[in-house]
Amino acid sequence: MRTVFFGSSGFSVPSLLKIQDSVVAVVTKKARPKGRGYQIDDNEVKRAAVQLDLPLIEIDSFKDDEAKTIVDHHPDLFVVVSFGLIVPKWALDVPSMGPINIHPSLLPLYRGPSPMQWALLSGDKATGITFIRMNEKMDEGDIIYQERITIEKDDDYITLSKRLSQKAADSLPEIIDRIVRKGGTIEGTVQDHAIATYAPMITKEMGKMDWQQSAARLDRQVKAFVTWPTAFTYLDGKLLKVFCSSVDESVEAKAPVGTITQVTKAGLEVSTGKGLLIIRELQLENKKRMNAYDFSRGYRELQDKSLN
Repeated sequence: MRTVFFGSSGFSVPSLLKIQDSVVAVVTKKARPKGRGYQIDDNEVKRAAVQLDLPLIEIDSFKDDEAKTIVDHHPDLFVVVSFGLIVPKWALDVPSMGPINIHPSLLPLYRGPSPMQWALLSGDKATGITFIRMNEKMDEGDIIYQERITIEKDDDYITLSKRLSQKAADSLPEIIDRIVRKGGTIEGTVQDHAIATYAPMITKEMGKMDWQQSAARLDRQVKAFVTWPTAFTYLDGKLLKVFCSSVDESVEAKAPVGTITQVTKAGLEVSTGKGLLIIRELQLENKKRMNAYDFSRGYRELQDKSLN
């Protein structure tokens, strides 16, 4: 088996490690300069490929000359996991057995680039992983295998992504073995396109907290966006990022929404459209990330201040 692996994020790495012995090349998105110093920060897949001493192909798009070198590796199979680029038909036709993709949702639900964030934001009780035989349309290929996974009460994007990533990696060898046993045929079930939903790209503006919303909805926002863009509000005109929170729906605050009604060791209690949101971990503009109670000890008279 000659596999070309496509991936560009930390979510991809466990799957790469699991099948490394059959991988003849790794394709990843080319890193772009970022930060004030315009430093090149290699992604986790590139670092893993280098450590494994695997041939590496870095591309910005499939129009790059480097993309054409994929053919030179004579692949039997493509495995695509959190790659970040649409794979065109000419490339999908390269492997003799075909291309498979692992998507972190129960397709046809949450097609698109941000399925885990939208599952958390929507308050879903479960999500999962789906293996599909890729075609040229986004996440519309025939379903080879699916597994449902419960979203735990305290899950955020980090914990959910880690579990789904590992589950995908654990399932991958058996899926490949099944394809080999069937003589290289990738069989699947056509998706029900009538019930498909889409998970749009997350934008920075989506992190802005609207205190008219319920505490439960705001808590889901914190969990979904914990890595980026991070849920945020403003305190005394300064940006305040919220990394961890919880909900108390047993109390209906009489104060205007967005008011810090009480400071306790649990955190900052903030009135919302329904219930209290307890901010547990935060970061004020130009300050370090910290426990909310510790923050309150250095930021006096927080009670009755407004977040907006």
